[in-house]
Amino acid sequence: MLGVPFALGADRHGVDMGPSAIRYGGLSAALDTAGVDYTDVGDLSLPTLQSQPASTDASAKYLDAIAEMTDTLADRVATEIADGSVPLVLGGDHSIAMGTMRGAAQTSELGVIWFDAHGDYNTPTTSPSGNVHGMPLAAAHGYGDFAEMPWATAPNVAEENTVIVGARSLDADERAVLRESDISVFTMEDIDKRGIGPVTDEALDIATDGVDDVHVSLDLDWLDPDDAPGVGTPVPGGVTYREAHTAMERVADRDAAESVLRSLDIVEVNPILDQRNTTGERAAELAASAFGKRIL
Repeated sequence: MLGVPFALGADRHGVDMGPSAIRYGGLSAALDTAGVDYTDVGDLSLPTLQSQPASTDASAKYLDAIAEMTDTLADRVATEIADGSVPLVLGGDHSIAMGTMRGAAQTSELGVIWFDAHGDYNTPTTSPSGNVHGMPLAAAHGYGDFAEMPWATAPNVAEENTVIVGARSLDADERAVLRESDISVFTMEDIDKRGIGPVTDEALDIATDGVDDVHVSLDLDWLDPDDAPGVGTPVPGGVTYREAHTAMERVADRDAAESVLRSLDIVEVNPILDQRNTTGERAAELAASAFGKRIL
């Protein structure tokens, strides 16, 4: 369990307190109940919004600090995996996934499942906001501007093994790129029609096809804002809390059968925007479900 208190990718105060909110939300107790053998190694020491001058690059804000974070986190994740652990990384905004994926994919092929309301496939050229938390999946694939930023890419992560689940808010450029790519995208319409269980099972089939393991990235804005209000970019019409549990339980079931989970990050919990730490508690419980917690 590793905290990454980082907000520069969102350019918004509060999300850097996400690791504390998730821990306070009962993460240790939930993991204990699930019988997980874990160690909380604390938080990384990283640049903060308060320590940075205002970004002068409107196309990709605070990119130098984000590169520093990515390198630091990638090295730590790679070390933990080499020591036989499965990193549970607590964000922080979604730009931290650049570091988690880069570290997890250093030595062998990796699939990715992206549970998110958004595609996170913008680049500095296409981003409407310049906030890098909307770019990490494009960065992992070295797409567009990121082809010239090797620090941002995740080696051994292929489009064919990348799956976005629950998308419901895509920018025009993202939509065009994703349609032409080999990335699989399951929208909320797919979940409504087919159910979260079958969609998650197919996402796992795609992400694990021909690769060694999978990274799971869970953005709390994937949930409907009624269930997870404490996020920076809420989008109505998301999955319910129960559906999110089902998805994480399917991940745990596959891992129990095939040992496929290499790393998990949980991101975008912002206690400043939350209601009595509801979202922090949701994040803690969902993490435990991904590691095998069950009702019975």
